[in-house]
Amino acid sequence: MAPELLDCISIIVPADAMETYEAALSSVCRAVSFFHDEDNNLWDLQGVKERGAHEAELASALAVAEMLTGCSPDIARSLVPVGGWLARTKAAFPEQQIGRRFVVRGTHIAAPPIQGRITLTLDAGLAFGTGEHNSTRGCLLALERIARYHHPRRILDLGTGSGVLAIAATKLMRRKVLATDIDARAARVAKSNAGLNQVSARIHAIKADGWMDRRIQRAAPYDLVFANILARPLCAMAHELADHLQPGGIAILAGLLTVQANWVLSAHRRAGLVLTGRIADGAWTTLILKRPALA
Repeated sequence: MAPELLDCISIIVPADAMETYEAALSSVCRAVSFFHDEDNNLWDLQGVKERGAHEAELASALAVAEMLTGCSPDIARSLVPVGGWLARTKAAFPEQQIGRRFVVRGTHIAAPPIQGRITLTLDAGLAFGTGEHNSTRGCLLALERIARYHHPRRILDLGTGSGVLAIAATKLMRRKVLATDIDARAARVAKSNAGLNQVSARIHAIKADGWMDRRIQRAAPYDLVFANILARPLCAMAHELADHLQPGGIAILAGLLTVQANWVLSAHRRAGLVLTGRIADGAWTTLILKRPALA
């Protein structure tokens, strides 16, 4: 029986076009990976999707990305076996010790727990954010930092992806987490990964369109919000985030390039939040913001 083949789309873009093209590929692809060529400040984006599926949507998304950025990159197409893609994904997903508290492992890694560390187990075949990416690492480092003094009751993981941040928060803080994503596949992956980590009872993973969703609104105000998304939607949602954050509550923002950090910070300062920490990791930055307590 012939192996199932996936369409692989590869694009190399400059840094200022990376966010837009990554969003374009993510809108139709099962998984997207991106690698930074620091010498040339270029990003190599690769996405995979079902063979022959969503061609019109892909063409439209790429056309919009070109119009928005003025960048017209070469687009390479190839077919890769599902097994080959998964093997490549697993090879690129080694065990990662992050900060002092966490270790992230794919399901393909069989090893005993590391004393003093919280193990976060993810299905390496479902790539929606694994801890390998700088923005996910930044969020875990920020969580470790704030856990020393902040003890939230209501936690939201907005744009949960693999669910790794929700899993980390519930294991570290022993609280329930509402994990949401605009992509139904990501919500299913987060739910599956919660099961792998024996925290299904504490994580409610749902498909939801951000702050517009009534379930997210009803669960507010939040004491801790993760928003590992992209710079543009972070800026667009700054006031909604502030409105749904408990006074004294913390927001951890990621998914933004360092060159975008001040832009994102300015939008949230206008919404009344204050900066309490910043974590830089390569070309990416994580912001820790707080809603001031009531006088």
